[in-house]
Amino acid sequence: MTYHLKSAEDINIDILNAIKTAFKERPIVLTIEEETDETAFLLSNKETKAMILKSISEDKNGQYINGNFISLNK
Repeated sequence: MTYHLKSAEDINIDILNAIKTAFKERPIVLTIEEETDETAFLLSNKETKAMILKSISEDKNGQYINGNFISLNK
C-alpha cells in the first residue's frame, strides 16, 4: 500500500482507517520518506544533465536514433 501525498498535512483519518482495515491485527511497518524529485535527481549530475539536455536539443531539431530494436518478447 503506497500513498503519495503533497505534504504531511494531507495525512487524515481516512488513510489511517484504510491501513487499519487492510491489515487488521497483523504486524505492520510504516516507513515515511520524502518523495524524490526524479527530474532534480537526474539533473544533479553534470554528465547526466549534459546528456539529457543534448537529447532534448536533438529532439527539438528533429534528430533521432535510427536503428533496429530487438524485441524481448520472443
